[in-house]
Amino acid sequence: MDKDDARKLSPAEQHERRRQVIRAHQRGRSKTEIALEIGLSHTAVTRIIARYEAEGMAALAPRKRGRRDGEDRALTAEQEAEIGRIICDKRPEQLKMDFALWSRSAVMQLIADKFDIHLHVRSVGKYLRRWGFTPQKPIRRAYEQSPQAVGKWLEQTYPEIARRARKEDAEIHWGDETALVNTDVRGRSFAPRGKTPVTLAVGGTREKLSMIATVTNQGKARWMIIDGAFNHERLIEFFEALVKDTQRKVFLILDNLPVHHCKPVKAWLAEHGEQIEVFHLPSYSPELNPEERLNADLKHVVRTAAPARTKAKLRSAAEAHMTTICEEPERVKCYFQDPHVKYAA
Repeated sequence: MDKDDARKLSPAEQHERRRQVIRAHQRGRSKTEIALEIGLSHTAVTRIIARYEAEGMAALAPRKRGRRDGEDRALTAEQEAEIGRIICDKRPEQLKMDFALWSRSAVMQLIADKFDIHLHVRSVGKYLRRWGFTPQKPIRRAYEQSPQAVGKWLEQTYPEIARRARKEDAEIHWGDETALVNTDVRGRSFAPRGKTPVTLAVGGTREKLSMIATVTNQGKARWMIIDGAFNHERLIEFFEALVKDTQRKVFLILDNLPVHHCKPVKAWLAEHGEQIEVFHLPSYSPELNPEERLNADLKHVVRTAAPARTKAKLRSAAEAHMTTICEEPERVKCYFQDPHVKYAA
């Protein structure tokens, strides 16, 4: 019988050949006879019999082909773990690297600088996938933000606010302001390759509205659209409406916009301390505010719809969407499922 190249056989066919070798061996056939009968080389037959005698029939079962996991890698397990920790704990600029984000090229440079091991960018991508790393859009964070202040807020300040709210039967609202303009059209539009689509200009007049709103982790949303400058008078007007609408004491959490700290606002809050208390997030920490997700929700709808050519149409579009949001408590609750604000859920 002609010899076959066993490497071209399927794993199941290879397994059956090995079993045939062992059965012939058990019948007392010589290795030369087995090789001629089954179509394998004398060396292959010898190896099969040796594996069987050392480990039994289990040793003949099909195995995963190619290089075994962890074999012949450029990085050791310890080196892989160290690179993973650095990516999680540091930004490239903190290591004086000329990269803003951890791209494959940045990780490739990190490995070269750290261990003098030079990998191809595709190999770096394979390592990253193996470690469970995926390319993600990073959240923006201001340089001025204090990690200590954020840690204190998450571990001490907010838990104390929540404890007091339960004790005093108060309702926690998260508030923020945002601006809407009729010329802000974003997103992508399909078009033939090489022919960039054109967004028609809205008009010569840029219309702008402001909105202040609050959300709760129980699915409530309260809002007020403002035509004109947002100042302490409009803020106090919103406070009054919020207190009137809520049957319980309000604990309102805001950012550190200057108008939130001005004297008229402080004076009004001092007079209405039994109805409302205001707390402030750490400076430069918008990612900690669940209400930012409502703003993003609203702006996405306004930006992707047909542009509003007048302020009246812009206001109508905003009011229609905010009314929809208020009628969908589960939608508001979903804002609190973002990993950065889940602490407030």
